[in-house]
Amino acid sequence: MYVPPAFRDTELASLHGAIRAARLANLVTATAEGLLATPLPLFLEEAEGEQGVLYGHLARANPQWKQPALGEALAIFMGPDAYVSPGWYPTKAESGKVVPTWNYVTVHATGPIEFFEDPGRLLAVVSRLTEQHEAGRAMPWAVADAPESFVRAQLRGIVGLRLPIARLEGKRKLSQNRSEADREGVAAGLAASDDPADQAMGALIPR
Repeated sequence: MYVPPAFRDTELASLHGAIRAARLANLVTATAEGLLATPLPLFLEEAEGEQGVLYGHLARANPQWKQPALGEALAIFMGPDAYVSPGWYPTKAESGKVVPTWNYVTVHATGPIEFFEDPGRLLAVVSRLTEQHEAGRAMPWAVADAPESFVRAQLRGIVGLRLPIARLEGKRKLSQNRSEADREGVAAGLAASDDPADQAMGALIPR
């Protein structure tokens, strides 16, 4: 990923935070059949390894797990993003030398990938993912709420994945390359939007 110095994020806590906040990742592997990609939820086990380990699962019918990866796998996590109008820059009125851009937060996690079929490990993964995404609900659903025989049958339809993170690349493109006045204009423009995604990005603009 191309990351200019002004946008580079190297803080492990920040990178892990972006991973945890992302609701969906894209898992990409290069294979002899070409590039394969699957959108799927992953969870981060921070206590494993130096940079953490990612866990998730694929449908057994998905060919991605059957095709050996050529080199490392890549998990792409996207955070908030928003279009930035040049009309929000005070610089527009001063010189007119402005263009549109896009602000966003993203983390790329790279490492060797392994797939597993052990029912016990699969149950642990789906339980952890469920707990993560049900947390905060008034009546959270749990895997144990379903009949045990049904859960066992469902587990036969998936394959687990484990990706020890060997390298993390983070990019936080938040108008850091603009003047303070321009950043204020971007923050105000995004805050005034009716789109919650725009508002989330506006709150991240450094001032």
